[in-house]
Amino acid sequence: MLAVSSPLFSPHQWQLEDPISLHHQHNSLFSPFEPSDHSFYLQFPPPPLDPSHDHYPSSAAPSPEAVSNVSKMAKKLSHNASERDRRKKINSLYSSLRALLPSSDQMKKLSNPATISRILSYIPELQQQVEGQMRKKEELMAAMVGQEVKNDEEKKMKSAASSSSSIISASRLSRHEMAIQISTDINGCQRNYLSEILCCLEEEGLLLLNASSFESFDGKMGSNCKMEPKVLSNMLLEMFP
Repeated sequence: MLAVSSPLFSPHQWQLEDPISLHHQHNSLFSPFEPSDHSFYLQFPPPPLDPSHDHYPSSAAPSPEAVSNVSKMAKKLSHNASERDRRKKINSLYSSLRALLPSSDQMKKLSNPATISRILSYIPELQQQVEGQMRKKEELMAAMVGQEVKNDEEKKMKSAASSSSSIISASRLSRHEMAIQISTDINGCQRNYLSEILCCLEEEGLLLLNASSFESFDGKMGSNCKMEPKVLSNMLLEMFP
């Protein structure tokens, strides 16, 4: 046989193989898979995918129902938070009211309605206490003013006595009588000064029975006064009119 040459293949590069050996090799390799006809070589399209078996997340937009549920949940959470804040503020206000009550009421752990009721009854009590404190303040102020006036009068008397170099002494004569000796300088005001002393003694509850005066050689004038309590004198007048 003559060797068939092809212009695409060079005889120096490729050698023709035996067609019989090639046929045997082909049969040994592909004989179990060789179809009976040419329909095996037709290409079919791939089967459609079932969406129910797709486990990957979908990129589609959420439904309106899901959006509505999320909005309702957000509103509910916001409402619950606002309600908690409101209750905290109310409890804080009630705690402030309870702090104004006496300690005995604070130990009772009153409820909110009971706290309001106790506060309403406690306000008049506080008003009465304030009025009582105001009265005590006025009484103390009046007593202080009276004491100041009395102190001023005593200071004036001491100042007048020291300025006039007067000496006053008293001695008890009996159970109901006493003698007062007054020694003062002779000046134009000595009579007025003696009358002021007698007026002060009468204000203290003493009644003048008799008085005598004398003048010494050293420029002094002395006075002796005999006095008794006014109460005793009034009792004697009632018993012996």
